[in-house]
Order: sequence, then structure tokens, then C-alpha cells
Amino acid sequence: MTPKLIAIDVDDTLLNSNIALLPSTKDIIAKCLQNHLKVVLCSGRPLAGVKPFLNELGITADDQYVITYNGSVIESVTGEVIASHELSNSVYRAMDEFSRKYHVAYNVLDRDSNIYTSNLEVNRFTVVQAWENKAGLLIKTPDQLPADFTITKGIFVGETAELNQVEEAVHAAFDDQCYVVRAADNFLEVMHKNVNKGAALKTLSEKLGIHPEEIIAFGDEQNDIPMFDFVGTAVAMENGSDLAKSHADMITSSNDADGIKNALEKLIFK
Repeated sequence: MTPKLIAIDVDDTLLNSNIALLPSTKDIIAKCLQNHLKVVLCSGRPLAGVKPFLNELGITADDQYVITYNGSVIESVTGEVIASHELSNSVYRAMDEFSRKYHVAYNVLDRDSNIYTSNLEVNRFTVVQAWENKAGLLIKTPDQLPADFTITKGIFVGETAELNQVEEAVHAAFDDQCYVVRAADNFLEVMHKNVNKGAALKTLSEKLGIHPEEIIAFGDEQNDIPMFDFVGTAVAMENGSDLAKSHADMITSSNDADGIKNALEKLIFK
């Protein structure tokens, strides 16, 4: 079937290692838009964190969409929310307790991109995360927030070895009520049980009347696998994890070597 939608992970897929768009990527995305294809960025970032790249790519029309917070929120690029799944303050409390017990840093995000943590010594990955996403950073205990406070996702952050040590314990503590996924070496994310990029893409594609076979998805990490398993054609980046590659139909060149352009030229613009 002729592709109608291109779903693209952002960090280490759409963006190169300098957190920038390659000229070849901008050119091929422009060609997709000229051919009336939907181009949907699917990211763990909030809308504020992907907005600059949407603007740079020209993905600005009311009928274009973005999947944010790893699937917790589906919205138009202008900010109209199509669907969302959020977690209660009780999960923030549980993450706070886990953080103190296992001496691992964490943060959570609200719908407005603000980042919260109770860690008095704020981890450097949390600081970078706030900077990249143009987000506010607040130090608050669970008791300092309203009982009805909700979060889009929580993230345990740290060096790769640190998260490797606690990953099994995080799954044991949160798997019953949440979806836990290693989004990157330094990010172990906790989300609503029904949330992942694949589920969000399914919801959006049904709204748009697009079949899975008409979707091409690009990604590089474990959190892209549900999206890979849903779509007709899954493309992993050469710089991606071995696990992500094992779920892909095709492996393209890296995010620094025109990977998006090379794959789309083979799959669509032959």
C-alpha cells in the first residue's frame, strides 16, 4: 500500500548527534509534505521540546499531529489535545519513596512541560532535560502538590550503570500499575499502563482513517518498539540499539549519515 503517514522518533533519529536537523532530513520531509503525507513526530519530549523542530520542518498546519511524552499525549501541532493518559500524584509519591530507598534521581512532567522533583541535589540529566524542553524546573515534595495533581510521565535518570543496577527493581515496583521502558541509556521512564508510542499511533491513525500498512516508522530505542510492531514498515537507525533493530523491517544509515533521507528515498521516492 502507498504510505500515507511517516512517524519519526526525535532524539537520535530525526536529530543528529548535535541535536540538530540535517539539511538532507529537512529536504526529504519537505518533499513528504509536498506530497500530502502526514509527518508525525513521536517523542518522549513535551510539545515545547519538539516545537522548534516542527517549525523548522514546516510541520505547522492545523491538520498535522504530534505524539508527545512517549505516547501519553496526542495533539495537533497547534496544541489541541486529541487524547491523553496521565498518572496521579500517588505515582509521584511512589517515585519519591523509590528514589530515597535506592538513591537514584528522578523527575516527573506535567501537561505544561514543567518538570518536578523532590531531589534537593538536582541531577544533571534533569537539568539538561529541562533545558532541551524549554521547561520549568521545580523542587516539590508530593505533599507540596495538590492531591489531584497529575503527571504525564515520570523518569528515573542517571548514568547508564546506575540505571542498570535499579532497572529490575523499578519494574518490580511499578509494572503492576504502569508501563516502564528504558527510553535511553540515561532515562528509565514510568507512564500510564495504556501508554506507548504504538498505542498512540494506533489511536491517531484510526482518527485519520489510515491503515497500519500505510505507515512508515523510524526509531532507535526500546521505546520505539511498540510503534515498530504496529506499523507496516519499521525502520531502525544504524546508531540504534540491537533490540530496536531486531524489531525493524529495515535498517538505514545513522542519524549523522542521512538515515531518514536514505530510507524514504528507497521506500517512497524511488
